[in-house]
Amino acid sequence: MLGTGLLLYMLSKEIYVINHETFAAASIGAVIIYSIKKFGPSVAAFADKINEVQKAQEVKDQAMGSLAQGIEDEKKEQWRVEGRHMLFDAKRNNVAMLLETNYRERLHMVTNEVKKRLDYQVELQNLHRRMELEHMVNWVEQSVIKSITPQQVQGMWSLH
Repeated sequence: MLGTGLLLYMLSKEIYVINHETFAAASIGAVIIYSIKKFGPSVAAFADKINEVQKAQEVKDQAMGSLAQGIEDEKKEQWRVEGRHMLFDAKRNNVAMLLETNYRERLHMVTNEVKKRLDYQVELQNLHRRMELEHMVNWVEQSVIKSITPQQVQGMWSLH
């Protein structure tokens, strides 16, 4: 209603003048409307099919990218697995070295303890010898002192 009133107003005031371009525009508009009505659904189906193909291609490209990334990740994991053998060998060597170090420390500790005990035994034997020697010296001194008579003592004093 508004469109018709507006069109009549523009024609009556000669704001819009009808000429050959108006008829050409009307005929072109009619052809466009007819084409849309006639070919629209098939063109829409074709466009949907192209869109589906594009979506399928996008899905395919995405899947290919995902699979390529998976291949790269798998190669990286295989590389890590190869390196893991070296890592385990290094850890095994470290454990062996730690065990060897502990063994040598304990061996050193045992050696020191045995040396301390042997040193103790040597000192004990030296002590026994010294005590026996002192006892012998004391016994000899006492025997000599007992064997000296009072006359021998006076004779020794007179010599001096």
